[in-house]
Amino acid sequence: MLVGVTKERFVVSRRRTGLGDCLWSLAAAWQYAKRTGRTLVIDWRGSCYLDQPFTNAFRVFFEPVHDIAGVRVICDDRVNSLSLPGPFFPTWWNRPSIDCVYRPDEQIFRERDELRQLFEAKDDTHANTVVCDACLMWACDQDAERQIFRSIKLRSEIQARIDAIHCEHFEGRSVIGVHVRHGNGEDIMGHRPYWADPELALRQVCTAIQKAKALPHAKPTRVFLCTDSPKVLDQVSARFPDIFTISKRFQADQAGPLHNAELGADGGSSALIEMYLLGRCDTVIRFPPTSAFTRYARLVAPRSIEFDLNDPTRLILIDEPPKDYPVA
Repeated sequence: MLVGVTKERFVVSRRRTGLGDCLWSLAAAWQYAKRTGRTLVIDWRGSCYLDQPFTNAFRVFFEPVHDIAGVRVICDDRVNSLSLPGPFFPTWWNRPSIDCVYRPDEQIFRERDELRQLFEAKDDTHANTVVCDACLMWACDQDAERQIFRSIKLRSEIQARIDAIHCEHFEGRSVIGVHVRHGNGEDIMGHRPYWADPELALRQVCTAIQKAKALPHAKPTRVFLCTDSPKVLDQVSARFPDIFTISKRFQADQAGPLHNAELGADGGSSALIEMYLLGRCDTVIRFPPTSAFTRYARLVAPRSIEFDLNDPTRLILIDEPPKDYPVA
């Protein structure tokens, strides 16, 4: 740790990706800021959910927050005029601003690894500003993730929609939540092994639903499906006609993911509604479990069914009591 440093120092959580990735990476940045006494800047400009490049997406979807467990937070459009002090870590960010605009994928992956090494070392850097502009899933502990979900609040209109759906579809039932991350023509990278055989993948999802319904339940069961693919929706609904879903706009078949600026802020709101409702389910089926979208549900739902990373045909039942903190 550095001693005798009085100048304000920062950690910047810069993400433009899906909200599951944004929130998990935010938790990692917050944990480092907490440990090193830095101010946390949440900079989600250029979000894939918005077509306004200078709008901070955090303020579009979440209420303003000024402090998270003792860490000062800047999370609004002040990021457009904020002058952050150097030197910077990773070293890429010490270049002139114009040179930082384009970062090739190999540079982003290199920074991801450098940031994880810094966080895992439990040490600090002499840089005044640490820029976290890479996917930092698994770069913090679960307590940090839980702290983020305790501390940030959804915009009131999004929360009201969640509460209304819960009242209509969840109360008096044991709900089985199913998340199927398909990609709909997108490059799904680490999720690809689960879709090596698409027909087998969908059969496995249906098998998991059947197994979930056969588990002991305190109330009548109902199945809630969340997916990014209209094709998956059609095929699973044909197998289980009693499934319910949340009305939302899809891209055309194979036209790409739901986190797309063409869908506007409504796409991000729909994602958060489903993400937080999955956290209210009694059992959650995660296909694939590598998707950050269901990380919140994994933290709070009492029971989940996942697919083995090394053998996607094998189901894993995880039965854990819910943690004692508020669920949206």
